[in-house]
Amino acid sequence: MVTVAEPLPVPSVPRARLRRLGPNWYASVMGTAVLGSAGLTLPAHAEALRDLFEGAWALSLIMLVALLAARALHWTHHRDQARADLLDAATAPFYGCLSMALLSVGGGALTAGQDLIGAGTAVALDTVLFTAGTAVGLAAAVAVPYLMAVRHRVEPAQATPVWLLPLVAPMVSAALGPLLVPHLPAGQPRETLLLACLSLFGLSLSATLLMLPLVFARLVTCGPLPLALTPTVFLVLGPLGQSATAVGRIADAAPGVVPAPYDRGLGVFAVLYGVPVTGFALLWLALASVHVVRARRQGMGFAMTWWAFTFPVGTCVTAAAVLARHTGLVVYDGLAVGLYALLAVAWSAAAVGTVRGLLSGELLPAPRPAPGVLRPATGRTRSGAAR
Repeated sequence: MVTVAEPLPVPSVPRARLRRLGPNWYASVMGTAVLGSAGLTLPAHAEALRDLFEGAWALSLIMLVALLAARALHWTHHRDQARADLLDAATAPFYGCLSMALLSVGGGALTAGQDLIGAGTAVALDTVLFTAGTAVGLAAAVAVPYLMAVRHRVEPAQATPVWLLPLVAPMVSAALGPLLVPHLPAGQPRETLLLACLSLFGLSLSATLLMLPLVFARLVTCGPLPLALTPTVFLVLGPLGQSATAVGRIADAAPGVVPAPYDRGLGVFAVLYGVPVTGFALLWLALASVHVVRARRQGMGFAMTWWAFTFPVGTCVTAAAVLARHTGLVVYDGLAVGLYALLAVAWSAAAVGTVRGLLSGELLPAPRPAPGVLRPATGRTRSGAAR
């Protein structure tokens, strides 16, 4: 009898690859959905471009379904890793991306997807995704800061714009909820939803104003972020552009829903709030851009954080389009077009990097075989005698 080394069995490679599939992957769904929905807010677009915008939304829907299924398998087969992600200060905030992915695909159904799936189906799909996304977003806005306070033990020097993700999720609900208002019965249901969106706007804005100073102070006092995290500086644009979009869309839906003079007051507020906040967003865009240029010169390579270039910029596109509609100024139309061009370039770079990373196995690497473990085994000599 001899003892030989036999490696322990390795889980199936496709299932084991999912161990590295974190909630940050929902950012790719958000970025793809906004590519379609933001494009339809531009001042003028050819029918061919409309087909591209609808195709982007359809792709985001497919990505969402596939990712939800993959994440369900992740929780089933890698529950220990999923729990570890929740208890990790660097990963837990990305659960806000789940909410925003649901909301952005749902909102896109009423804009970019309506001609593809029909008005009735689009309303039903958005109703389901808006409800689920809002519930997840509110849960994340409470749970993640709670975990940061009692379990994560974070230090001020660890602050990054990623901390904003669970707090901005309710703002996405505030910006997309008004799209559902016309599809509700007139009277109390419509007014309730619209004012709920205004409450979500206030909730998210207040929480963001508490967290943003920590992020800015970290950048100023502790220096630039690590190279791989540098693209996350763009995440600050999310609450800025989305909040300006939210107040504009709430004002659009207000006539006939809320009584006068509040309906007109919301229109005034959309301009008085949206113009200065969009100005600050442009300032932050310039600041974030120079940070990224510096990081690229120092060797920053592709990472999934590149998706931070997409959705936040898309919210600035919709904010500029809202201001163009409320002010009548052509300059905001031009701003929306320019920002959308930046969004298209950013999405292309992130998408190409993601596909390459998946094909090469760098993003979701296959598990390594476990080291050989000695197990009893029977071996025979050439003479047939067992040792």
